[in-house]
Amino acid sequence: MTLLNQVWNEKENQQQSDTWTNAESSANVFQPSPSEAEIASWLVARLAELLELDPDEINLQQDLTDYGLSSVDAVNLSGDLENFLGRRLSPTIVWEYPTVEELSQYLASDNSEEEPSTKELLNPSSLLDGNHQQLDTTDTFSTHSEIPEEYYRFELYPEYRQIQQQQEEIQSLGLGNPFFTPQEGIVNNTTRVGRRELIDYANYNYVGMCGDPKVSQAAKEAIDRYGTSVCASRLLSGERPIHRELEREIADFIGTEDSIVYVGGHATNVTTISHLFGRNDLILHDALSHNSVVQGSLFSGASLIAFPHNDWQTLDRLLQERRHRYRRVLIAIEGVYSADGDIPDLPKFIEVKKRYQAWLTIDEAHSIGVLGASGRGIGELYDVDRADVELWMGTLSKSFASCGGYIAGSKALVEYLKYTSPGFLFSVGISPPNAAAPLAAIRVLKAEPERVKLLQERSQLFLELATKHNLNTGMSKGSPVIPIIVGDSLKSIQLSQNLFHRGINVPFMIYPSVPQNAARLRFFINCTHTEEQIRSTVDILADEYKKLSERTD
Repeated sequence: MTLLNQVWNEKENQQQSDTWTNAESSANVFQPSPSEAEIASWLVARLAELLELDPDEINLQQDLTDYGLSSVDAVNLSGDLENFLGRRLSPTIVWEYPTVEELSQYLASDNSEEEPSTKELLNPSSLLDGNHQQLDTTDTFSTHSEIPEEYYRFELYPEYRQIQQQQEEIQSLGLGNPFFTPQEGIVNNTTRVGRRELIDYANYNYVGMCGDPKVSQAAKEAIDRYGTSVCASRLLSGERPIHRELEREIADFIGTEDSIVYVGGHATNVTTISHLFGRNDLILHDALSHNSVVQGSLFSGASLIAFPHNDWQTLDRLLQERRHRYRRVLIAIEGVYSADGDIPDLPKFIEVKKRYQAWLTIDEAHSIGVLGASGRGIGELYDVDRADVELWMGTLSKSFASCGGYIAGSKALVEYLKYTSPGFLFSVGISPPNAAAPLAAIRVLKAEPERVKLLQERSQLFLELATKHNLNTGMSKGSPVIPIIVGDSLKSIQLSQNLFHRGINVPFMIYPSVPQNAARLRFFINCTHTEEQIRSTVDILADEYKKLSERTD
């Protein structure tokens, strides 16, 4: 048996094992299960609290999404249900049974003979009997004429129609389509749209590495030496010397033993989290965590709870209540939160994770190259022992002017991921130019740490000027991510377009990227922005915001 097969078999056996027990399950104490009415009553009370509604306003037959229940609320609700019922549940159960009535009926029923799951229904092998004969599905599936068209014609999908409706609302403002606007030139402090040059705050080229001659030259030389792709998984024949060179450079820059590079940033979180954690595990993530963290957590099958933003005290309480029920526990936070621009108190989170023997992962997509005296991230900012964090995650598409993601940590962790992580094993290796660019960028940043100092000064200037104009910058502090919170979605789109007409390119963020009443513009400050550009931008922003407010009041 090869090493690879052995590792896969061990992983498979681990996922199939139901031997994990805890103090509660081993106690021979009979506790009657709540009735359907008791569960429904609990659900109504909890939903009323979550949604800030009167309990009488909640209809037992109405889809919970109609009330504006967010994905984070839904995940939290499943975690609270686990605590109430004293048994593990799927983190997606609220979507599978979307009304109070359906959910309470399911939870109160005797599940000793459960109905097949959605995965089983979609698996062709589930339609075979014990002798591998095709089962009669006449009564299971309706005839074609009885199936609603929106089930098989994509242009009629409700989700697609919702996108169309949103586009129509934007069109009603006379703004045209603000998405997918072609932009010319190398990413910098300005951009060209058509024949116009605008000050650009829509990119995260934080320390000016995209377009840097050394970085561009390194990518060109890598193409000349290795071509544009390695055309294979690194495990088999896609490994090139530049891959290990980059991984060693990342590990040295952050201060860990080793690192592994993936082809995509989003995929890095999804594949790593879903691979390392599973049934019998618990994942607690910050309520403002990136979609990739939430998706990876959901795919893992672990129990999932979102704790209030940056609230390590509530995290501590949750772990005190629940840690004993689970095998492995992961805490997920970010170095800089990409929608709000604030920074967590890392030493406190490390204290909590140590107290409960948990893992800690930090998404440094917007903090690596940005925080600390030399841009080595939140670990440098707080001067923590890098070994106190198991998973240092980051992307190569921001400060490092490339595309991809990485996990930095112990040698054992990296070796395990390289032999078993699906997103690494079953994907082509990162392309030579995309490996060469961040390798050069890290070396340039080591030689020129003044880029980080300049970025921090420019960011602070923007924040101070915006505050003087009484613009709402939310929680942003100490980072180059600065939101201007407008509140209303259409109003934020309008403000973005008005600034565009005055020579400023800045993106808006609306629901579901941010909460329903927290629509905003999001400014990414780069070290290449001049002081003059920032002062002019804030003056124009304040002027346009005032005009828009006067027209809509």
